[in-house]
This record gives sequence, C-alpha cells and structure tokens, in this order.
Amino acid sequence: GVVWFRAVVVVPRGWEDQPSEIFVEAVDDARQVFVNGQSVGSLGTFPPEYRSGLGQSSRLAIPPGTLLAGEPNVIAIRVFNYFGRRGFNVAAPVLFGPDSALRLAGTWQAVTEDDAQFARLSARFDVPEEQWFREPMEIAAAEKELKRLADDAGPLSPSDALSHLKTMDDLQVDLVLADPIIGQPLSLKWDHRGRLWVVEYLQYPDPAGLTAVSRDQFLRTVWDKTPLPPPNHFPGADRISVHEDSNGDGVYDSHSVFLEGLSLITSIALDRDGVWVLNPPHLLYYSDRDHDGVADGDPEVHLEGFGLEDAHSVVNSLRWGPDGWLYGTQGSTVSAAAKPYGSAEEPVRSIGQLVWRYHPATRKYEVFAEGGGNSFGVEIDSQGRVYSGHNGGDTRGFHYVPGGYFRKGFGKHGELSNPYAFGFYEAMAHHRAERFTHTFVIQQSETFPPRFRNHLFGVEPLQGRVMISQMEPDGASFKTTDIGPALWSDGDSWFRPVDIQEGPDGALYIADFYEQRIDHAAHSQGRIHRESGRIYRLRGADSPVTFTLPAADDFDGWLSALESPIRWQRQTALRRVIELADGERAARLKRDLLASLDGSSLSENAALGRLWAVNQLGPLDPSLLLSLLDHPLASVRLWTIRAVGESGNPSPPWLARLTALAADEPDQEVRLQVAATARRLPLPATLPLIDALILHPQAAQENRLPLMLWWAIESKVSENPEAMVRWWTDQSARWEAEVVRRELAERFMRRFAASGQRRDLTLCAAILRAAPDKPAGVILLRGFEAAYRGRSLASLPTELIDAMAETGGGSLPLRVRRGDAAAIAEVLAIIVDGGQPPASRVEYLEMLGDVRPGQASGPLLELATAAEQPDAVRVA
Repeated sequence: GVVWFRAVVVVPRGWEDQPSEIFVEAVDDARQVFVNGQSVGSLGTFPPEYRSGLGQSSRLAIPPGTLLAGEPNVIAIRVFNYFGRRGFNVAAPVLFGPDSALRLAGTWQAVTEDDAQFARLSARFDVPEEQWFREPMEIAAAEKELKRLADDAGPLSPSDALSHLKTMDDLQVDLVLADPIIGQPLSLKWDHRGRLWVVEYLQYPDPAGLTAVSRDQFLRTVWDKTPLPPPNHFPGADRISVHEDSNGDGVYDSHSVFLEGLSLITSIALDRDGVWVLNPPHLLYYSDRDHDGVADGDPEVHLEGFGLEDAHSVVNSLRWGPDGWLYGTQGSTVSAAAKPYGSAEEPVRSIGQLVWRYHPATRKYEVFAEGGGNSFGVEIDSQGRVYSGHNGGDTRGFHYVPGGYFRKGFGKHGELSNPYAFGFYEAMAHHRAERFTHTFVIQQSETFPPRFRNHLFGVEPLQGRVMISQMEPDGASFKTTDIGPALWSDGDSWFRPVDIQEGPDGALYIADFYEQRIDHAAHSQGRIHRESGRIYRLRGADSPVTFTLPAADDFDGWLSALESPIRWQRQTALRRVIELADGERAARLKRDLLASLDGSSLSENAALGRLWAVNQLGPLDPSLLLSLLDHPLASVRLWTIRAVGESGNPSPPWLARLTALAADEPDQEVRLQVAATARRLPLPATLPLIDALILHPQAAQENRLPLMLWWAIESKVSENPEAMVRWWTDQSARWEAEVVRRELAERFMRRFAASGQRRDLTLCAAILRAAPDKPAGVILLRGFEAAYRGRSLASLPTELIDAMAETGGGSLPLRVRRGDAAAIAEVLAIIVDGGQPPASRVEYLEMLGDVRPGQASGPLLELATAAEQPDAVRVA
C-alpha cells in the first residue's frame, strides 16, 4: 500500500537560486518525491500500472527557487510498496547543494493515508523543531556515506569480522581465505588433490554487454539481446580461482586463476580433464588436459537456453550426482528453453523453480523434479537423495524425488508444466521460522561431534547465520526441527553466508558474500561491495585441519575411500574410481556387489559406491540386476530399480521380480521409486507395477506414494487413453484398494473430463458405467465436477449424459447445470426460502444464471422485486 514519509530541513543560505539534487533510493517499490509540496520526480510508477523504480536514477533535480534558504522546508516521499515491507528500508535521503550537502538520517514522520496535504509547505511546523535537519556536511563526505544504512558499522577487516563470529561450544571457526585475494565468493568446490576452487561472482547482478528493456513487478528483466558463448561473449568480471594449502597449516596460501572474464558464472563441476562451467544462458566445458590449473582455451558449449531474467534465480549449483549426471537448480523468476547447443531439437521449456540434470555422454537434458522455492543449492546425501533450499520461511527446503511436482509460488512463478498433475508435494515439514535457508549440507561425516550426525546445516543470508536443524524421517521424506545457530556474528551485520559445502577434511566451509544488504532491491540499486569476500571453516573444536588423500591414480586407494568416514572423500572417490576403472576393475566391482548380498561383506557406503560405479561403467549385467533386487539394503534395492528404469530396457524376468517386490516391499522410499520407475517404462511394463503398488496395504497411508502413482497413471493416459480405460475397467477388484477410492479414482475421471475432447468425454461414460457401486460413482462424478467447474455442459455426449443419470446424476449443482428439472426445482425452493443463509441463496442464483431455465423466471422476478429480501439476493 501507500505510505507517506515527511521531514523538515533547513538549507544554508545561498542554495535558493542554485541547482540542487536529492538522492532517494527506490528499492523494489515506486516513490514520488516532493519538496515544499511540489513534485520533483518519481522512481517507478504507481498503480494501476505499477512498475518498480529499480534501475532508475536515484538523483532527482530540484528546480532553482523551490528550496527556501535559511528556512524550514518540507521533504515528503510518497511510497507504494508492492511487497508490504515496513519502514523506509533504504539509506537516508541526501540533499546536494552547490557547495555542501545534508544527510537526512534521523526521525521522519509517516502516515498510511494517501493524502497529498501531508507534503504541503504549511505542514513544516507540524514537525517538532528538534527533528529538523540543519547540519550541512562536505559533499565528498556525503558521497561516502550515500549507501550507509542505519546501525551499519561498515565493512570490517577479515580478522575483525572473524573476531565477531560465534559458534556452539563444541565447534570452532577458522578464517581460511579472504579479500583482497577473493571477492564475492558464490560457490565452492574441491578437486581430488584437495585444492579449493572458488566461483567469484564479480559481474553480478547485471550481465555484461546487455541493456535492460523492461523489468516487471517481480524484478524479472527483459534484456535487449541474448549473449553468445565464449569466445564471442561480452567479457565480464567473473572468475574461477584455485587455492592450495601448501604447508598443511589449514590456511590457503597458494593462489591462481583458472579462468576469468566471463559474465554470471554461478557454479562449476570438476572432472579428470577439465571444468564444467554453468554460465547462463550456457553450460560450458573448459578442458585442462595438462592439469596446470589453467583453461586450455575456448570452451566446448553443451547447452543453451537458460534464462537471464534475474541474477538471483539463474541456473546454479552445478554438481555431480552419483548416477553420472550433472545436477543443477533453476530459480523462481527465470525461464528456460534448454537444449543441446546449436541443435535442431525442440527445447525443454520451463518457467520457475526446478531441479534439472544433464548427461554429458548422451547430451540429454531433462527436468528431474519441478517446483520448490527460489531454488539455490543442490545437496545430495550419502544415499543419493536430492535436496534444495528455500527462499521462504517455515521450512528448511525440499526433498526432491525423480519426476515429482512440488509446491511453488504459483501466482508469481507460473503453474506446473503438467495441467493434469492434480497435486504436488510440500516442502519438508518444519515449525515457524524466519526466511530463508539458501543452501544447506547434511552432515554425514565422523569429523564433527556425534550429536550433529545427519543434521542439516543451512546458511541464512538475511539473518547472517548458519542454522542447525535436526532431520527425522517423515514417511518417504523428512521433517526438520531447529536446534539453534551453529555460526553467527555478534556485531557485524555484513556477514552474509551464501554457500556451505563439506571439504576434504570433513569440515564445513562457508562462503561469505560479505555485503551490507543481500536482496534483489539493494543489489539492483548498486549496493554491492565487490572488494570483499571471506571463506570460513566450521569444524569440531578438537578436529584436525589436515587430511590425506590417495594419489591421483591410486585406484585401490580411491576404492577404499568409498568407505571413508568423510562424505566428501566418499563422493570424490566415486568419480575417481569411475575415471580409473578398466574392464578388470569393473568386473571386480561387480564381484564385490554380488558378495554383499549376504549383508556382511560391505558397508552401505561401500555397496552403494560400487553400485553407482558399475551403473556408470555399464552395461549392467541382467543376472546381477536381478540379484540386487533381493539385496538386504533398501538403498541398494532403490538405486537398482532407478538405474534399470532410466536405462529403459528391463528384462522380462527382472520386471516380474520387481512386480513381486512391489507387492510386499517394506520400505516406503523403495516403493516410491518403483512408482517413479513405472512412469518411465513402456505401458505394458507399467501397469502390473501400478497394480502391485495399489494393492500394497500401506499405499493409502503413505505421504508420497499416492501422488506418484497418479503421475505414473497420468503419463500413460497421455500416451494411450483407450488402453488406460480398458485397464481401469477390466477388474472391479481394484476398487477394493483404499488408495483408489481416496486418491486415484477422482483424479482418473477428472483427467479425461479436463481435456474436453469428445473422445475423452465418451471414455468418461465407460469409466462411470464400470463403477462397481454407488459410492464409487459418486467419487467419479466428483472428479468430473472438478474438471468442469465454470465450464459449459451444453455439448456433453449423449453416452456421458446417460451414464451420469444411471450413476445418480451427481451433486445438486451438477444436476442443475445439466438441466435436471427436479434439481432446478429443489434449488428454487432453497432460493425463495428466506430462512436460508443469503450466501447460499446467492450461490444458487448464480448457478441458475449459468443454466437460465425457463421455469425459474417467474419466481426469480418476484424475488427481485420483494423489498424485504436482502440486497445481495435481489441483485443476484
């Protein structure tokens, strides 16, 4: 809404006939500035055509003669705040005169009524004189203070900032890297030699070489062009730097630059011979075949089409998954039309937040899961589960599963890509909490105190802290409970952690952007401090700062590291084992897996590591895959099912065994993966799996399986609707399953009705006629009503109308909309009954307005002219 702010200022004599200016920040709102009741300019526009003032000049000229020198003047600012924030929310305005300035930092009056009289000159004496601003300062001093916020002590040196950091008693924080060596660290990675790689986001927030054409109320920007990939790009300020601890004292003392001159690099992933660089709109690969830590030359361009609308939301957090795909996230206020660079393929189009992945060998890009918060960060735990943070409150983030649809800000960020999803998963359950957890790590190493094992450590840039949350199973997902901050600053408001990653020593490393503010508005207004940036290490109070890694080509050493007590070493070992494996070594991994079927020869980490490696080295042996379905570890069964499903070519014996497994599998996550895999398989293979899962006694009680079952069913409806109706109607025993009546039947009917095509509406009739009992028919008709809410029923096929009548006709509103005379009479009786609630009567009147039955005209005319009727009823 609209808020007015007012202050009184006494300017020095000599200003009255001289040019002067007022500096006012807009943030993400519209502002109109008045001097003595006269408008001197605006930033943005007010409703009904609201537009944010971001990106406009903050200095507004004051016409000579407007200010009264030596007398009190009224400065008033009218603000429309789209996001409902409170307070001024920006730096203090500054008046600039010919030879001095006045910084208006102090008490301002404010009102919420939109009344221009608040700005009039005669109101100057409504402001207490002790609140007037009258002390001039040098222009240079005012310029220096231009962006300073209230209670801001300014940037501290790295050592001083460290002295303000506090931790829990059994944790310790160390400063390992800082400005001026690095600036604006956004993303951290380590290579197999233990060197730290830092993405320095120095070009942020605007891409180099582009000009903004427009910006909407959500700060999404339309640029004048799409940048080309290197070497034909617009050179930017970003760089990728490499840092090494040469003497083992825990401080990085050797520094080099792998690559610089790009624009908006968000993250990297390392492999044996180079670096994958996520540089929207492209995914690039820079080779380093001589391993000298410097890019060999121009990159190979793999993907194009990632959106640049918002540098807070561009694709980010590139990392390897255990399946050999590169994973990343896309934020809420960007779009994508992603495809292999230069190809004629139809792009994969998306709007808003999601997790995506890319397979370098096959050059396949796909959406892994859709929805979430303003997704920034990808976490993959020891069992291969995928997570991302959230930019809202009351949750620490999302636990993603393949093919899942998740909650998103639908009004702001667009609908789900599948109009027939008919539901979505929620974020991980949490108590009330401030926003937001940007990225997080699940602590699964033995180098931290045991009480933190399997706890979530999440960075909160707005609050300037790292929060610890306990994770507990919640069906096939998790819920979290905060136990307190692990790291926070006492007295330094510039601490802005934006990334947290586990390092080779098992400690957690935090990238501190070190900014005065960290939000769209401040950064878009140029409130950026590119000169600063720090990286801290958070570790157990007694944990060492040194670590030992196998030699680069030591296959046995890396194979042993699959069981390391440090998760980073396990995940890095997987990459090295794959890179070093030959045919004999791959066969050894398979033998180890077979030997682990007795549950005693390998730990879970070692068994999963071998399975992931064998899957990437491929092809998978059919007999091995069949045996692994009986593995004692649920995680191994899950990943076997996922790997075969993604290969798209399961053998008949394997499918038969999987179907039997689905019927009695005790683990919820494994059953969920069976449903996700069924969605990817050919229709004949899918249906037996769905039936087995439907009949599982726990299916209806699970928090994720019912929706995944529906999404598997719906995917096949889109492929072959007639075959799916035959499957649905071939046995009434399916209706005995609780999950069918509670979750699936209504959605099944709604899916066919929603398309509105005559073929699908005719199939609706067949679905209705196959209902085994009246309650089943009621459920199906409820699905039809959901699909046809607000739509005309005039062109329904006769077969469907007859089937609906045979099933009871549906609810009263549906019967009215179908023109059922008895239903219309029943509704008329309700409408004319003065004892009924007016809201109900109006609802039924609007319903009759859609149908316009002739039998209603007389009673309604009489009702409209009855003076004793409520106005709402007579108007309706």
